[in-house]
Amino acid sequence: MWRPHHRPIRSYPIRIRAKRFCTHHPNNEVMSTSDQPPSDLDSVRERLNVVTQETRFALLQDILGHPSELPTLKELDYVNPSKSQTTIRQHLQQLVDAGVVEEVLLPEDRRQNDLPYKFYGISESGRQFLEDHKLLRAQDTLREIYDRVEKTDDIKRYETAPRPER
Repeated sequence: MWRPHHRPIRSYPIRIRAKRFCTHHPNNEVMSTSDQPPSDLDSVRERLNVVTQETRFALLQDILGHPSELPTLKELDYVNPSKSQTTIRQHLQQLVDAGVVEEVLLPEDRRQNDLPYKFYGISESGRQFLEDHKLLRAQDTLREIYDRVEKTDDIKRYETAPRPER
């Protein structure tokens, strides 16, 4: 009785590049609907990856929910008890690097002992980016949630500390 030689089948990834065709375009190829060159699309994709990462997205929501939209690191640390302050600081820095969040400093002449002077807020370009990508919704709800958080006296003091004008 004849038996075929059994060898394990190796599978290799096959990459197929398919062209889509369109009957109403002169050369029949589908044109991109985006006005942005690929490098801009890559930039948008990278920025979306930054803002939609779970911890960073939560931080954005916390910033938007804050009464002044300018929380301190200590306030963000308080409302994110499962994250260390170092982790929060690193994620904030990534949001700053992406241009979505900005550090806002209280002018030196307005600073007080034992009160914060560094705050985090959504930048103008960050707000526009979030709006453009439908990520800036439910701000009133976020504020209500933030208001319902039980706060220590220290956090209340930070929350009512003088803020820079933007």
